[in-house]
Amino acid sequence: MQVRVLFFGVLKDLTGRPSEAVTLPDQATAADVINHCARQFPSLKDSLSSIAISVNQQYADSKHELRAGDEVGLLPPVSGGSVSRTDEAHAKPDRVTIVREKIDTAALLEQVKQPEDGAVVVFEGIVRNHTRDRRTLFLEYEAYEEMALKQLESLAVQARSQFAIREVAIVHRLGRLEIGEASVLIVVASAHRAAAFDACRWLIDTLKHTVPIWKKEHFEGGAVWADGEPFPEQLARGTISRGGASN
Repeated sequence: MQVRVLFFGVLKDLTGRPSEAVTLPDQATAADVINHCARQFPSLKDSLSSIAISVNQQYADSKHELRAGDEVGLLPPVSGGSVSRTDEAHAKPDRVTIVREKIDTAALLEQVKQPEDGAVVVFEGIVRNHTRDRRTLFLEYEAYEEMALKQLESLAVQARSQFAIREVAIVHRLGRLEIGEASVLIVVASAHRAAAFDACRWLIDTLKHTVPIWKKEHFEGGAVWADGEPFPEQLARGTISRGGASN
């Protein structure tokens, strides 16, 4: 059978391609894809131990059995999974989007605020002009876009189930961002400030660990993919099986 393997962030640079058609025996697992890629692309060997795996835009265990035509994502630590999903049958729609244009914070804030709200907490992630004593020129964000949107929607649903809040809005921007521009915006509305603060903090911290979005930093003299934060333990399933990289 044949599956399509997607590479993101630094993995795309190391392989020199965004995807690869891989032929595997029937009943192959996600671990077989990792072992194949370790043999096919020796440059990946040091990176594969820290990745997460997705199958058809959902985080998966390395033991996940594949079917012909599956889309397998190899995901380096994200820079900003499976986040637990609540029962979405009772979910109300939230304002969750991925964009390529400038984020209009004031406009979104006005859309979210309602008379019953006693607090609205806003978080903006801003492109700064330096990283580790190097002058930053601009940033580029890329994503496994379909999966990232699903994960952001799931975070919004989970936030409303865990915290006493009324509404969540999340916007993440992709593409080239200049210094001072917002890469991510989170707005949380609630009757009381404590719940809004707690939910907003949880949302950005969880987003940074689990949503498949990657950041490339452009400096004077070069560019590098930002070191991602490690995946939560339940998502770090990319370990190469014993001997797999040397077969």
